[in-house]
Amino acid sequence: MSRSDLIRCPRRLPLVAPSILSADFARLGEECRAVLAAGGDLLHLDVMDGHFVPNLTMGPALCRSLRQALPEATLDVHLMVDDPELFIDPFADAGADSLTFHVEVVRDPDAVCALVRQRGMTAGIAVNPPTPLERVLPWLDRADLVLVMSVNPGFSGQSFMPEVLAKAEAIRTRLRPDQRLEMDGGINARTAESCRQAGCDLLVAASAIFGSADYAAAIESIRGERVAARG
Repeated sequence: MSRSDLIRCPRRLPLVAPSILSADFARLGEECRAVLAAGGDLLHLDVMDGHFVPNLTMGPALCRSLRQALPEATLDVHLMVDDPELFIDPFADAGADSLTFHVEVVRDPDAVCALVRQRGMTAGIAVNPPTPLERVLPWLDRADLVLVMSVNPGFSGQSFMPEVLAKAEAIRTRLRPDQRLEMDGGINARTAESCRQAGCDLLVAASAIFGSADYAAAIESIRGERVAARG
């Protein structure tokens, strides 16, 4: 299985993607190795441009460094930017495996998904909490994953917005077995259970993992392995 195939794989075991936004950047390589060894399935890179969201974060250079340091890791890039088309080639060249853009900023999501796939990456479409479900529905079959934001994007450590669960449930019923439903924002052991019940099978967590003293226990609680074992 290739790194990108991890997204398309039809198995329904929830994947957990530690978001490096909450990692210690002075020890980034070490911390990323540790969360992957502890059971993290892929690494989530939150890219912010200071325009679409009020924050600046990482770019292709950091992605390239992670690819060199962790050649086997699946790198899931989430573009929170005004012009995602400008970043397709730079992140593909930097070694990204999956690229997600926001439906709010593109005129033709179908065309952007095609460009992402042409560069060998899986394509994701993200939708913000205030954005109506109808905005993303026409494009669901074009994506390899659909990302429902459970906070207003821009900063790590925000509280989960439970009202987005209805949106996730409505999207889940329209997805194929080879598509993933991703949730990002305020995910921890408590909120992850509601996300799984809504059909999410790719869960992004930042401070709940990197702020924990036990990465493996934090990842296990988000994936729900103990719950599954009891059931």
